[in-house]
This record gives sequence, C-alpha cells and structure tokens, in this order.
Amino acid sequence: MFKRIMIVCVGNICRSPTAEHLLRIALAPSEVVVSSAGLSAVKSKPIEATANAVLQEHGHSMPEHISTQLTATAINESDLILVMEQHHIGAVLNLAPEARGKVFLLGKWQDNREINDPYRQGKPAFVHAYALIDAAVNAWAQRIKR
Repeated sequence: MFKRIMIVCVGNICRSPTAEHLLRIALAPSEVVVSSAGLSAVKSKPIEATANAVLQEHGHSMPEHISTQLTATAINESDLILVMEQHHIGAVLNLAPEARGKVFLLGKWQDNREINDPYRQGKPAFVHAYALIDAAVNAWAQRIKR
C-alpha cells in the first residue's frame, strides 16, 4: 500500500499541481498523502492561471498551491513518484539513485504516454494536458485503491 505519493514535473505550477489535486480527489477518502514538486520549481508561485482556469472549468476548486523544489529527502520519503516525461525519471534518479523501482510515468497505464508541458503554449495545450492527466490519474487510482 502506498502511503506517500509524489507527483513531479518541471516548474510545479501546471502539470504536477493539477495531477496532485486530481489524484487526491480520486483516492478520497484515503490515508494516502499526495504531494507535488518540480525538478526546477518556479519558487513559491501559485498554480499557473490557465491551469487553474481549466481545473475550474472541470468543476474543481484548487486549494492554495505554492510551488516546491524536489529534493532527495522528498523522494526518499515517497513510496511512489509519478513523473510527466521519460527524461524526468532520470532527473529524479540523479537526485536519489536509491529511488529506482518507485519512479514511473504518470501515463504508465496509457502505453507510457508522456504529458508535455503546456506552459506558455496557450489554453488548448492546457486543455489537452488536463485530459491526459485526468485519464492517467484515474488509471493509477483504480490500481492504488485495490
């Protein structure tokens, strides 16, 4: 059973906070702690405005989010680490090589689908990323709840 799940992207202002929020909802009620961080986090920033707007359009009210930098400690304290792109796996393992075996793509259950960064690409990119994140989160939630 997973007790702590970390979701990772680059800036921790678009994809990972969206996935964190959706996974937390998908696993409720649950004792699982879901958090997120960035490989190169935009320090102490809220969720990006367009990402937040897309969440709201899908009926979600995002609680306050402050971007966080990923650390080796956070990696080691997590039971499962979900990343957006294949090269993120290597970046996580560079920080904490001992995490091998617990780092996977969020899109693992969709043929290892990567979820590209929508940052500064306009609303259609955010809508597309949201759809991919939502599908991936639901696939993980079904497996975690078993």
